[in-house]
Amino acid sequence: MDIQNRKLIKIATAGSVDDGKSTLIGRLLYDTHSLTTDKIEAIERNSKQRGYDYLDFSLATDGLVAEREQGITIDVAHIYFNTAKTNFIVADTPGHVEYTRNMVTGASTSQVAIILIDARKGVIEQTYRHFFIANLLRMSHVVVAINKMDLVDYSEDLFLKIKADFGALVEKSNFSEEQITFIPVSALKGENIARQSKEMPWYVGNTLLDHLEVLEPEDLQESTTARFPVQYVVRPKTEAFHDFRGFSGKLYGNFLKVGDRVSVLPSGNETTVKSIHFFDQKLDSAAPGSSIVITLEDEVDCSRGDMIVKVGEEPRSEKFISATLCQVNAKNLRVGQKYILQHGLNRVLAKIDRIEAKVNADFSGAEESDQLKLNDIGKVQLRLSKPVHFDSYHSNKSNGAFILIDEGSFDTVSVGFIE
Repeated sequence: MDIQNRKLIKIATAGSVDDGKSTLIGRLLYDTHSLTTDKIEAIERNSKQRGYDYLDFSLATDGLVAEREQGITIDVAHIYFNTAKTNFIVADTPGHVEYTRNMVTGASTSQVAIILIDARKGVIEQTYRHFFIANLLRMSHVVVAINKMDLVDYSEDLFLKIKADFGALVEKSNFSEEQITFIPVSALKGENIARQSKEMPWYVGNTLLDHLEVLEPEDLQESTTARFPVQYVVRPKTEAFHDFRGFSGKLYGNFLKVGDRVSVLPSGNETTVKSIHFFDQKLDSAAPGSSIVITLEDEVDCSRGDMIVKVGEEPRSEKFISATLCQVNAKNLRVGQKYILQHGLNRVLAKIDRIEAKVNADFSGAEESDQLKLNDIGKVQLRLSKPVHFDSYHSNKSNGAFILIDEGSFDTVSVGFIE
């Protein structure tokens, strides 16, 4: 199958320290023949230098000197591999409590989460947090990989106990049972990664790789509304395109086709899609995720930062937002503070009107708080300097998320998900 025609699955991995995330990814790379000969030789050499009598596949992804020395993964790494049918992009996110913020960024564009659990430790605090974030981000599917089964004698009873413990969390989440898959694995030994394990004959499900391959991208996408934020107004003013006036950007949410009646926000002017261009091609329609140029039948006012939507599918336009925030900065967020709110291409001033509650990441509820600290998750009310055109994150991920930026340092303070 041609590489361009393969389906694409985006995956985020998460787990606690030493649960074996990097080893799992390295094993996937090795078993799909995605490592070069030089890389394999380097892994063999470095494994011997460490005194190991096995290949340490975590070396395939741990690229920073500091993390090599400490034996930890520090920041989010994106890894690419493929099979005959599927292209995969994996975000390897750290498991440390202080690096939970990286999971939000690493998982924000992913469709599937792989949450690793050390079979010896079972469900722990970080497991709660990682699953909570997967739930917050409305991931389409979660694979719970119960790793290091070789260290517990491949015990079915232990696997079933961890599955039951995790199942109690699923009942408190927005996930259905069909969206969660449990697989017992040993990343180090390669059991149930790309080949069926002979050590666990009691497990009759797919291997991890087989399971990922049967997932279909269209099944992982939510049916939602089309959103086209305008990035640039295209006026070539060449002899061939003397009167051309197009609008470039990335299409989100749903298809857009020639002939669709659309509204340009914030003006609200209505018109019709005249043509859709992709490089030198003219298209009848464009799929979500496409970077395109469109032209309109009428000379309506439209500039960078405006949004083109289908008539009858307009987003909300308000100055007050209720949102869930994940604090990603060490500087605490408090009521009354002002920030720059970046929503898509637009920036507006925002004030924290109220912190309604700090949400416990173990699904145990919420508690009152007058501030949010690093890695805290809270529900807040924001007042904006002018309206923005938004959807709830649940109904449209691309148009329902934002970040808060410190006015002085321009550091990102929080990641927000609109209610």
